[in-house]
Amino acid sequence: MYCAVAVPLRVSPLFYKLSVSPPVALNLHASPSSPSTPSHSSPTSPLSPLTLRLNDQPEDEPVSSSSSTTILTTATSGPALMKRNRPAMIKIPSSGLSFVATEALAEVGPMDKVEVEGEGYYVCCKRGKRRAMEDRYSAVVNIQGDSKQVFKYDLSMFIFVQLQVFFGVFDGHGGAKAAEFAANNIGRNIMKEVTRRREEEIEEAVKDGYLTTDAEFLKEGASGGTCCVTALIREGDLVVSNAGDCRAVLSRGGVAEALTVDHRPCREDERDRIENTGGYVDYCRGVWRIQGSLAVSRGLGDQHLKNWVVAEPETKVVRLAPECEFLILASDGLWDKVSNQEAVDVVRHSCVGIDKLEPFSACKKLVDLSVTRGSIDDISVMVIQLAHFISQHMLGGSINFR
Repeated sequence: MYCAVAVPLRVSPLFYKLSVSPPVALNLHASPSSPSTPSHSSPTSPLSPLTLRLNDQPEDEPVSSSSSTTILTTATSGPALMKRNRPAMIKIPSSGLSFVATEALAEVGPMDKVEVEGEGYYVCCKRGKRRAMEDRYSAVVNIQGDSKQVFKYDLSMFIFVQLQVFFGVFDGHGGAKAAEFAANNIGRNIMKEVTRRREEEIEEAVKDGYLTTDAEFLKEGASGGTCCVTALIREGDLVVSNAGDCRAVLSRGGVAEALTVDHRPCREDERDRIENTGGYVDYCRGVWRIQGSLAVSRGLGDQHLKNWVVAEPETKVVRLAPECEFLILASDGLWDKVSNQEAVDVVRHSCVGIDKLEPFSACKKLVDLSVTRGSIDDISVMVIQLAHFISQHMLGGSINFR
């Protein structure tokens, strides 16, 4: 089945109901019209089309116009630890995938692939060998504030138009409920904290947003958990956070710069933290695992492992500059098979120094590259063109980084 929808809105439709002004919840409905042609609008365009494709059959098959659509958007080897007394292995209960549009999805079957072209960002998600895709993503690009002078050069003064944007990729395990919940709520919770705190408290604001989302999900009593990587662009800063092994990689003049470090039990500091709180880490089925079960050491949810799998993120703040070209957010379905520099090279070939920019094509190439190298996991890749969100206006004129 092939479905394409073009909606001239700035808000991503992906399970994201941000309550701060002005984002709104959005439901997309399949249209009987033919797929729209992708559009690459300028950063200053007030309305840019968002094109969405959902595929679970060959692309030339027709789609029912009555279907309501929503977008779906986890090893290092080493010697075994010394044997010691330990509690019984805790197994994470599996759960079915929870959808907003249950009836519609029942009609079209499992979603094998999700492709989205947004305003300055591009997403491609592909289901792995699981019955259902457990990845989600969210994107909000129209949280605006007052203009501020933030750049000053020798000969010219620039005014930065404050534009706050939020992106996230969420890799669920034990079902998709936690990933879906995070995509719905974490951006809103982070922005609540950001708006009531001082600028220098941005890292604490993001941390509290993560912890609040985790607490809210645990109150739901749902099983499973999710890894998260989020990016907030605000007042010229790129604020990147992660809990788990989803990763953010920045292209700085073509050089890959990892902005996050994977949270896995093989990390010495993570293993020490787990063992100091009564847990254990073991080398099991080819990877290091907590309680013989989970291969990541941080994330949202995972009620049965909550003493050791914490939701507190690590955050890095980067001041955006012209050499900051694009940001890649992706689940470990990509990073387990593709290196940071390889990913940057693939995207840069389609996005930098050419007349026809093709960042969406780069997303698909990365997904395909991981698949050809044997990935069986869900793969989600988001490419964010940073220049799109750094609109600088020079007195008497304007320039845009590209």
